Amino acid sequence: MPFVSGKDLLNHAFENGYGVGAFSAHNAETVQGIIQAAEEEQAPIMIQVGQKVINTLGMKPMKQLIEYYAREATIPIAIHLDHSRQFEQTMEAVQLGFQSVMYDGSAKSFEENAGTTADVVKIAKALGIGAEGEIGKIGGTEDDITVDEKDAMITSTEEAVAFVEATGIDYIAVSIGTAHGIYQKPPELQFDRIEEIAKAVKRPVVMHGGSDVPDEDVRRAISLGIAKINVDTELRAAFTQGVQAFYEASPDNYVLADSLGRGREEMVKKVKEKIHVFYSNGKAPLVLNDLNRDLETVKGEV
Repeated sequence: MPFVSGKDLLNHAFENGYGVGAFSAHNAETVQGIIQAAEEEQAPIMIQVGQKVINTLGMKPMKQLIEYYAREATIPIAIHLDHSRQFEQTMEAVQLGFQSVMYDGSAKSFEENAGTTADVVKIAKALGIGAEGEIGKIGGTEDDITVDEKDAMITSTEEAVAFVEATGIDYIAVSIGTAHGIYQKPPELQFDRIEEIAKAVKRPVVMHGGSDVPDEDVRRAISLGIAKINVDTELRAAFTQGVQAFYEASPDNYVLADSLGRGREEMVKKVKEKIHVFYSNGKAPLVLNDLNRDLETVKGEV
């Protein structure tokens, strides 16, 4: 069960030119599906716990569920708190031992967002936990958080630099043309802005709204500095379509293990597909070897 800091995981991806899939989990079957796919592809992953699942299952039970199904995993995994808009909730995740947390103050003023994010970063760093923050508003709906398209805005390089300097954030979520949810038309990613921001902040950049972004666009974004790609909607769609297909073929079979199992199978396929798009397949041994080597180097210097 090799849980690793989100900071270490994403720094490795950033420095080695691949992306880490941050896959949202919602129940036991989705947790199983994510871990199975990553294990079979030997890919490092982040498993995200979002606001909707916290409201229904609770933060602690969901973390324990992930830990249970990851107990025999051989791949590096970071459990990540996604889109927390409360300092207290973020601290709860820190106390529970999440390997990565996101405080999202993007709806607030720059000063308030940066101030609270900096407080989160200070505590997270002391405990070796990766910290994500967001500057700029990303459109669409994720869990119970909605940002109208008219209110979404592309993050400027100056904003990103100022935010990093004010907070010391480990990886930064920016608005670069993606949106949460289902796209009515292909998104227009701001590739020049991604490159400018990544070079200026010198740390991993996060793509929210990674579902249904064309593969070639995601790969280009990774080459420019995107190291964490959030995927949720496509996974839920694959799972739901699997369950629907099962009942179309077997309308009188009410065994949930069968129907939900079909959903899990479809989700495994989708996660594997994304892992290959992100170039993270086969990277798990490299991550673990490099992190162990760095640890031994630190021990030798003490």
